[in-house]
Amino acid sequence: MRKTTAKIFASTALVVIGALTLSACGGQPAEGDSGGSGGSASGLSGSVTTDGSSTVAPLTEAAADLFGDEESGVNVSVATSGTGGGFKSFCADETDISNASRPIKDEEAAECEAAGVEYTEIVAANDGLSVIINPENDWAEDLTVEQLNTIWGPEAEGEITNWNQVDSSFPDQAITLFGAGTDSGTFDYFTDAINGEEGAIRTDYSPSEDDNITVQGVSGDVGAIGFLGLSYVEENEGVIKAAMIDGVMPSTETVQDGTYTPLGRPLFIYVNNASYVEKEQVKAFVDFYVANSLDIAERALFVPLTEEQVTTASDELASLG
Repeated sequence: MRKTTAKIFASTALVVIGALTLSACGGQPAEGDSGGSGGSASGLSGSVTTDGSSTVAPLTEAAADLFGDEESGVNVSVATSGTGGGFKSFCADETDISNASRPIKDEEAAECEAAGVEYTEIVAANDGLSVIINPENDWAEDLTVEQLNTIWGPEAEGEITNWNQVDSSFPDQAITLFGAGTDSGTFDYFTDAINGEEGAIRTDYSPSEDDNITVQGVSGDVGAIGFLGLSYVEENEGVIKAAMIDGVMPSTETVQDGTYTPLGRPLFIYVNNASYVEKEQVKAFVDFYVANSLDIAERALFVPLTEEQVTTASDELASLG
């Protein structure tokens, strides 16, 4: 029987449905096979289609790689049209899974409902949305939320163009800005956390749904600043560096203990319930993803779920079917 899991995310408390401790019979076996998380391959075939956040894509790609070691006959595709773009395809019943770096919006949920697409929300990992600067930048290594608002707020457009306008102790250096595009959940989260309103931002920056473009832009300009997921910082060590926010560096520890605020966040996958019930390969992949989420998060350089989050997961996974 299908079901839709309501959005259960709050700014300081995560109700998480993303992981189980791996066991010999981990996950729930797809009907007619031996299960997707451990043991011998079941001989499944077919495709699993995913789209959405470029931040979550490496997580799902890591899950697909590990799953492929057991079920080589299943092809898991991972597209990156941004969280908003992913929900458009998902609510049009074009994909099995939507990768999202924010919870689904009310209007997106309404689109899914109108199309008869029922879904389950799963928190698969945690992330620290990072503010990045050029490695040669030695003046903005610790920024405040207020300073970030001065740089990125809508009123800064055409007005704040030099670092010494942000703080008089900063050098006479032009600011160049890079960041997520408007279809990105990272864009939604950053603008809400820093500027106090989702979507509120100066428009004279270089936006992209591909976080690698932001990395390239910041790495090539000493005065550049951008924002993206923590995994991209870890993957590009020495090319870019993360700034501290109010004295706190984004890391596994600070994201998990809640001290990296307001930019610590959960990452989601949304599962089409009909796909899960009717397609054995989708069920096997989702079960595998959930059961092995800690290993997947580590492999993809994300912040793993806490013990409390893992404990919560077992009850929720049982309701997926």
